[in-house]
Amino acid sequence: MKYIIAGTDRPGSNTLKLSKFIQGLYKAQGEDVEIIDLAQVKEQLHSGGPHYGKTHEGLQVYLDKVVHSEGLIVVCPEYNGSMPGALKYFIDHMKFPDSFEFRPVCFVGLSAGMFGGLRPVEHLQQIFGYRNAFIYPERVFIMNAGKVLNAEGEPQDEMIKQLLTKQTMGFRNFVQALSAFKLDANSVIASKK
Repeated sequence: MKYIIAGTDRPGSNTLKLSKFIQGLYKAQGEDVEIIDLAQVKEQLHSGGPHYGKTHEGLQVYLDKVVHSEGLIVVCPEYNGSMPGALKYFIDHMKFPDSFEFRPVCFVGLSAGMFGGLRPVEHLQQIFGYRNAFIYPERVFIMNAGKVLNAEGEPQDEMIKQLLTKQTMGFRNFVQALSAFKLDANSVIASKK
C-alpha cells in the first residue's frame, strides 16, 4: 500500500484536505491509499524517540506503515521557508536505512504565497535523496492554496487538477516499474532476509 503523508500537525489544514483529494484520485484509478495525518501522530512524537530509547508503540504503528509501504506521497506546506517541524521530527524517528532506501516517493507542495511550497519540497528532496529514496521527478506546486482550494481541499484550477492526476498516474507506473524489476525497497529488504 502507498501512504500519503499529510505533512503538518495543524488541525483542519489545507494539507490534510488536499491529501484527501489526492487519495480520491488514487481511488478513481482503482487503488486504495491511506493517509498518515501528522495531527494524529503528534501526541506519540514526543513520547520517547530516536535519541531517547524506546519508541512509543502508538508511533511505531506509523513508522511500520512507512517501512512496509510501496511508496510515499508527501504533501507538504511551506512554513517559514521550509517544512513544518512536525514533519522533520517524524522523519527523524524513522528507521535507517529501511524507511527510505529504495523507497519510491513523490511530492506535492502548497503555500499561501507565490512559490507553492517549492522550498520545503526541495528540502525534502535533499533529505530523501540523502537517504537513497527513489524520487519521482514530477512534483506539483500549489500557490495561493487558501484561494485555489475549496473548503474540501479540491483545487478549483483545472490545470492543478490535471497536474495532480498526471502525477498520480505517473507515480503509480513508477512504483510498478521499480517493483517489476525488484528495485524497490520492499524487494531489496526481502532479498536480504
